[in-house]
Amino acid sequence: MAIGAHPDDIEFGCGATLAKWSAAGCHVIHVVCTDGSKGTWEADGNLAGLALRRQREQRAAAKLICPEGETVFLGWPDGELRAGTKERAQLCAWIRHYRPEVVLGHDPWRSYRLHPDHRNAGLLTLDSLVAARDPMFFPGHGGSHHRPSALLLWEAEEPNHIEDAGGYVELKISSLLMHKSQHLTTMGVLSDGDSTDFNLRVRALAEAAGRLVGLEAGEAFHLIDDL
Repeated sequence: MAIGAHPDDIEFGCGATLAKWSAAGCHVIHVVCTDGSKGTWEADGNLAGLALRRQREQRAAAKLICPEGETVFLGWPDGELRAGTKERAQLCAWIRHYRPEVVLGHDPWRSYRLHPDHRNAGLLTLDSLVAARDPMFFPGHGGSHHRPSALLLWEAEEPNHIEDAGGYVELKISSLLMHKSQHLTTMGVLSDGDSTDFNLRVRALAEAAGRLVGLEAGEAFHLIDDL
């Protein structure tokens, strides 16, 4: 189960890893915390319309990574995500429902992280995982308690685990480009659709992560396996 603040965050953080695991037979669940409705530079943009568009884009990107996977939208307003009790109860229920072996999410402790949704999505993931594993938190909510075996945090302040992404970086890029509403604002892809520079940036990041452990390409995480 990968938990991201906005549509496209999961693909940025762990798209190649999820694609590799899916190819090996894993069932992948995308959980998107916000509706993505503020992901535009147009001051008079249609926020409701954008939210629906971003849902469609996210489903398409997720299916590209894992054709048999599932996508859950928590639906909290973009830019207003909190790691509060209501949000924790909701995500706790989904963790207990799907009972993932591994949870992936934002590193909330990364220094100078600017976007509040990214910080709070990371905290919400941690708090909900603790709630889901312990039976006295929200008893019976979403099913019986469940303890995943590992947590992987992307964009980690202190990476200690590199997943081999060799052979899956191109699929990661393709899944990211499914988020067409974000081509300009997030990826720097202009209206002519030329994504060459963006593709090179994604490949360069993967190559840099891979070099840390002698791989052709990788995705870096902080692994916590004492849950």
